[in-house]
Formats: sequence, C-alpha cells, structure tokens
Amino acid sequence: MRTHVLLLLALLAGAVRGAREKSQLGTADRLRTRREIPTGVALRNTGSSIYKRSQDATKVSITKSDQLLSIGDHDFTMRPNFGGPAVPVGVDVQVESLDTISEVDMDFTMTLYLRHYWKDRRLSFHSSTNQSMTFDGRLVKKIWVPDLFFVHSKRSFTHDTTTDNVMLRVFPDGKVLYSLRVTVTSMCSMDLSCFPLDTQTCSLEIESYAYTDDDLMLYWKEGNESLNTDDRISLSQFLIQEFRTSSKLAFYSSTGWYNRLYINFTLRRHIFFFLLQTYFPATLMVMLSWVSFWIDRRAVPARVPLGITTVLTMSTIITGVNASMPRVSYIKAVDIYLWVSFVFVFLSVIEYAAVNYLSTRQERRERRVREQDAMERELREQVGSGVQS
Repeated sequence: MRTHVLLLLALLAGAVRGAREKSQLGTADRLRTRREIPTGVALRNTGSSIYKRSQDATKVSITKSDQLLSIGDHDFTMRPNFGGPAVPVGVDVQVESLDTISEVDMDFTMTLYLRHYWKDRRLSFHSSTNQSMTFDGRLVKKIWVPDLFFVHSKRSFTHDTTTDNVMLRVFPDGKVLYSLRVTVTSMCSMDLSCFPLDTQTCSLEIESYAYTDDDLMLYWKEGNESLNTDDRISLSQFLIQEFRTSSKLAFYSSTGWYNRLYINFTLRRHIFFFLLQTYFPATLMVMLSWVSFWIDRRAVPARVPLGITTVLTMSTIITGVNASMPRVSYIKAVDIYLWVSFVFVFLSVIEYAAVNYLSTRQERRERRVREQDAMERELREQVGSGVQS
C-alpha cells in the first residue's frame, strides 16, 4: 500500500515539473519571435505599440538628387571614360582682385573664380525642359571632380563666408560646371636689377595633381577669352600692363607628363613714389653737402656738423631702401644711384679735411718763414747798429 502511494506521488511531481518546463519553453519562444519580427511589422493578435513603429526614413531613404543623378549606381572614385580616352576638362578664370605683390617674399596674392567644364555621362538625367540643376558644395563630395591644384603656391584657401563658395551645375546630357572662389598666394621670381625702373612678369600655374595627360586633358575653354579681369583691379606700386593665358606640358620623372595652364600678367612699377621717397632726398643731400664749399674754411663748427649730418642722412636713406628689399646678391639700379650720392657726400667731408690740413700746414710754413724773416731783420738791425757805433 505504501509503495502505491509513493509511486502516485512521484507521478504527480513529474507531471507538475513537465508542465512548468513547458510553460518556460513557451515563454522563451514568444520572446525569440518578438526579436525576430522586423521593425514596423504589426502582429495581428498584439496591441502593443512596440510592433507598430514606422521605418526610419532618414536612414534608408535616398535623396531626390541622388535618385535623379543615379549616384548610387556608379563608382565615382574613377574618372569618366575610365580605361578610355582622356577626359577633356575646360577651364576659365575670373580674376576678382590682385591683392599684394611682395618683393621681400617674392610672391603675389590673387583672388579668383576658378571654373571647370567636363562631361560625365553617369550624371545625365531626363528633363523635359532641358534645364540644368544647380547644387552647392555638398554634392561635390559624392561625384568625381578634377583634382586641380596651383603649382608653386605657398598658401591657398576656398572662401567659406557665409557658406562654402562652391557651385555645381549639372546639365541633362551630363555636362558639368564646377565653380569655386579661391584666394592663392604663389611664388613669383623677380629680377630686381633695374629696380625701381623694372617690369616684372608673374604667372599662376594650374595643373592636375594625379591624372597625367593620358587620363585628363586640361585646356583653356575659350583660349585667351577664358581669362577675364575686373576693370577696377589696381595696385599702389604697379601698373598692370596685360593678362594673358598659355599652356604647355610639364614632365615629372616619377609620374610622367601633365597638362599645365598659365595665367601670365605683366607689371610695370610706378616710379613717382621712389622719386619722392628716395631720389629727391638723396639729391638734396648731395646739394646740401656742396654748401660747405662756400663756408669759410676757418669756420670749423659750421662745416663739420654739416658734413656729418649729410653723411648720416644718406646712410639712413640707404638703410631704409634696403630694409624693404630682399637680400639679393646683385646690384640694383637704386643701389648705384644711392651709393654714388653717398660717395659725393663723403668726398665733401674728405675735401674739407684735406683743405683744413693743407691750409694749416701752409699757415705753419708761412709762420716759420715770417719768423725767420723777423729774426734776420732783427739780426741785420743789430749788426747795423753795431757798425754805426
């Protein structure tokens, strides 16, 4: 009897344990099913708002410009016509201002609008009105653009006030206009042998950084008409004689041949500033040093300060001119004029010193002669008085 009771209790305990395990397995299945259900799919028998969330449109939707230009369907890390002929890229430039010309640093600063023209069939789109679309700089990072840079530039930047000064215009047939506003400081090798009567020719050079002439053909879009300048451009020290364009191939031994475009401009220096600040004062100092020639040679307090003042003034003028010029190893035209003037002024001081020395020596000689004559006269008088006595 006891055995039957124990067996009955064991069966009841097993049934309870099995029911509990089954309940736990059902709960786990329901949780797993919840995790596997995608976001935004609603369950028929569930009223919870967790399963009714809509899909995040900002993360998965495609912008209208990307859809229209099929940006996601192409690899824009490669140039157009990859593996085929070189991509023609036309360039034109609008010079806004020519800011500074520095003889000391041998450079110039220019602000310009740089525009690129090329055709990329991957960006073609259907348009019933054949109108282009204009975008700002945000789309530039998604498509291929020419990698132009300024050769021999020291500093350059793209203006960003009030926003990035970048414009992209795409036409239905895939033609692209890419424009940006840039300020660049570039090297200009100057020959100052004729300074300040010199004429300088500087150039801004544009070239592709990565693509050789086999991949990218860089050219002026309209020849010399591709370079436009503002009529109000002026410089304080220079007269801008002309702007012109040119192009040639540049060779690098490591990478090959590249197309290079040149913006050449010729500057002629204004002479009037240097006439007032350098030539006229130096001329007056030379003339002032000549005044001492009309002063009595015995007036030492008047002639010595005058000569020293003119010498020191000429030294100051020479120092001031050289302070605003680079330390070149050749002689400039202004150096010849200033040093000749300095020599004249210095010789006027030497002339007074020589005159004073020679006159003093002459006076001593004459004094000795007079003293000897006086002694001889006195001796003769003594001899004559002794004879009479």
